[in-house]
Amino acid sequence: MTFNWFERRTATTSAPDTPADYVAWAKRAYEHIRQQQQVPEPAPASPPPVEPDPPAPTSFLARAAALRQSRLAALKESLVTPEPAASEAAPVATPPPPALDEGFLWSAEILAAQGRQPEEVTLEEINWLQKLRQGLAKTRRNVLNQLKAIVGQGPLDERAVGELETLLLQADVGVTVTDWVIQQIQAQIRQEALPPEVALKLMAGLLRQVLERPYQQGHSPHLTPVKDQLNIWLITGVNGVGKTTTIGKLAHLATKSGYRCLIAAADTFRAAAVEQVKIWGERAGVEVISNPSANADPAAVVFDAIGAAQARGVELLLVDTAGRLQNKQNLMAELQKVRRIIDKKAGHARVESLLVLDATLGQNGLRQAQVFTEAAQLTGVILTKLDGTARGGIALAITQELGLPIRFVGAGEGMMDLRPFSSYEFVEALIGI
Repeated sequence: MTFNWFERRTATTSAPDTPADYVAWAKRAYEHIRQQQQVPEPAPASPPPVEPDPPAPTSFLARAAALRQSRLAALKESLVTPEPAASEAAPVATPPPPALDEGFLWSAEILAAQGRQPEEVTLEEINWLQKLRQGLAKTRRNVLNQLKAIVGQGPLDERAVGELETLLLQADVGVTVTDWVIQQIQAQIRQEALPPEVALKLMAGLLRQVLERPYQQGHSPHLTPVKDQLNIWLITGVNGVGKTTTIGKLAHLATKSGYRCLIAAADTFRAAAVEQVKIWGERAGVEVISNPSANADPAAVVFDAIGAAQARGVELLLVDTAGRLQNKQNLMAELQKVRRIIDKKAGHARVESLLVLDATLGQNGLRQAQVFTEAAQLTGVILTKLDGTARGGIALAITQELGLPIRFVGAGEGMMDLRPFSSYEFVEALIGI
């Protein structure tokens, strides 16, 4: 059965529960991945000389880090190294085995908390979670360095809440979200001072609530193309945000998930846009429908692409649309014309309009989104370049101000470096210890 990468997340408004013995879970997942690759665990190195135990850490954050390291050490010691057979043939070249490090243990803990079974986990999922965490490292370092100063001093009080407010604003969470989070925390500390562990858990839960509000406002928690039916996704966004790259990655996810896919190169006014999307289509193994004429009508390209999709039984048609903001009226007119063509020629298709936003733009990106919301009847947002920003909190501002769900996040240049959004994974990568 083909794994569907569009269905790999389940949104939840409650905090997932990590298994009591997630280290054992991680061991099983690690051994399962090794068996998939048929790569034996390298022989362990000679044990290092025994050194006196360091003094026990006193702060909550230090204790959490020490606990994770001790669990990692226990996991490594428990793994059994298989002995290779003497007559074994030369091994077939395979991807390198995953590194059994703190990043693997963190990824395993996140997957286990979401109810996944160790035998279901793939190396690609582990790699993606580590990449997401690395992508949000700039934001997380800024947040954690200040959190250490705040929660490390003891229970959360009014003074600490004021510092926490500044911290959220610096991460580009936005004024509205920050005010709401602070109000909720203040309501809690009026009853009693919050221990550091409780304060961090409360804040993580509040951030997840913000990210999942669009689901309570009518948006589906999943964005998955329907099999054996035409799905049309309009991909919008200004030049330079990674729109063309995102289309290529979505096409790759579609083919990897077993969908018949096609791309329409309807951004006909930008120089080299058609050639760029053709290059990404070739990488993904997906055909691109285009018009060789200079400044061709975008709606005409979409018309031709719908005809080709219907004739070939395509299930997902990705449409690259114009991204010019210099003349808002022209942009709106072009997008509205494309929507009319879709309604007329593919009235039964399931249509999504997704805005690609560059996370490094922060609040400027939010203003772009407000313009496109009016022009493109947006149904969701794709957040790119998370690996290049220290302001990853912009995701919370988007869901709060626009009421739109984050559908995908990108953190890297590889073909698999775009995945469906998970509020739990995002918050854990953002502020997880």
